[in-house]
Amino acid sequence: MKNILKTFAILLLLISSYSCKSQMVQTTKDIYKLKENEQQFVNKPLKDLLKEIKPEIKTATGIIDNPFFFSFKFRTLEQQNKNLGNYDDRVALYVYVKEPFDWSYEKRPKGNELKWTKEEIEKYGNLTVIRIKVANQPKE
Repeated sequence: MKNILKTFAILLLLISSYSCKSQMVQTTKDIYKLKENEQQFVNKPLKDLLKEIKPEIKTATGIIDNPFFFSFKFRTLEQQNKNLGNYDDRVALYVYVKEPFDWSYEKRPKGNELKWTKEEIEKYGNLTVIRIKVANQPKE
């Protein structure tokens, strides 16, 4: 009976570990994993990549000249301007997309032109990822 219970417990543990898919990027230190696994996201919707990122994207800039890309950052604009925050949070994620998109600072909410929201995920989530870059500010 003990062996049956042990076997059942191990089987249950294995099944639960396979069914629980965690996010690839748990902290900003993990952002480099996106570049390492870039082929997993190429020719897929942007929303698939964003689902893999647990740290909150605080600001974003959309570049609408060819090539088209987003620059995602994990510090607020105030933290960026004052050079505050953890060094690992100073990373920037650049995601290049295939399609042109509408990004106009004039149409964005005043004072929050760079703020990344859930509405942006809805609006831009279906754009096709073609390249990923990761950059970090040099240490002082």
